[in-house]
Amino acid sequence: MNFKIIQLSDNICEKTRTQKFLFKQIKKEYGYGYVPEYHKDIMNLNEYYINPRKNNLFLAKNPENDEIIATIAVRGYDKKFKEFEGLYNKEDTASIWRLYVDEKYRRLGLATKLFKLVESFSYLNSYKEIYLHTHKNLNGGLNFWKKMGFETTVDTNNDLQTVHMIKKLPKFKLNNVQSGYNLAIESLTLF
Repeated sequence: MNFKIIQLSDNICEKTRTQKFLFKQIKKEYGYGYVPEYHKDIMNLNEYYINPRKNNLFLAKNPENDEIIATIAVRGYDKKFKEFEGLYNKEDTASIWRLYVDEKYRRLGLATKLFKLVESFSYLNSYKEIYLHTHKNLNGGLNFWKKMGFETTVDTNNDLQTVHMIKKLPKFKLNNVQSGYNLAIESLTLF
């Protein structure tokens, strides 16, 4: 099956469809809907992902029907976790957000391809590392990120089962990263 990947644009219809997809996935994974303190970025896509040069939100679509089937977002680290005060910053640390794959399209390598695209994007935007947090109760989440090379920095053991992770970006040759990123973006085809 082929998938196409695009960068989220300022098109109102595309943004609305993206918001609907994200909230549908959040409801499935976490069992709740919109929570203002957790979902400001989804309600303000331009501010978080479209306007800032070093941020992005990628959509994977089924080319047969243009259905959004997966997302991943990247932005400069902007959280205020006390544990990481002074350790991460917006200029050097990218953070991953909103990796969701519709359950009908899982186990096809789509999440890996999306992450590799974000990894290249982060390198090209001079980030030195990528931060994320996940939850141990998400089916396969923690194992996936470990497989992608992330290391646990803090396991909170809290009610949400939050695990904070980091990955130092490898030292690529720029032309290899650039050509991989360009191929994904220009052809808009993952596989």
